[in-house]
Amino acid sequence: MRKLYYAALTYLILGLASGVFYREYTKIVGFEQGQYTQLSTLHTHLLMLGFFAMLIVLALDKVFDLSSSKTFSTFFWTYNAGMAVTITMMVVHGIMAVGGSSSNGMTAGIAGLGHILLTFGLVSLMMSLGGRVKEVAARK
Repeated sequence: MRKLYYAALTYLILGLASGVFYREYTKIVGFEQGQYTQLSTLHTHLLMLGFFAMLIVLALDKVFDLSSSKTFSTFFWTYNAGMAVTITMMVVHGIMAVGGSSSNGMTAGIAGLGHILLTFGLVSLMMSLGGRVKEVAARK
């Protein structure tokens, strides 16, 4: 449970900091307001897919003791690795867009690997949750 709390706290700090970074960086560079860059969505991604997701899993862990499941560790590490890759590529792509560069296939490919890790992590979470729900239902 402590890992989930610290992961949520880390995503909260990163999410809030990314909002400030987007605002200040685009202002300093003179990026025209209203143009799209992935930096503008970084704040939301970190808060929703990071902070709130970890808080929800923390609550589920309290109710279903997910962290004692065999697949929970797989979820935790692959999901967070996927978040790290995805968020890093959002930053890279966003900074490239602000600088006037377009992304290439390599950027998209690495971001795709991050999404694959996220998907694998979510499947592991659902396997863990499904097993625990069945155990709780069998006890009633």
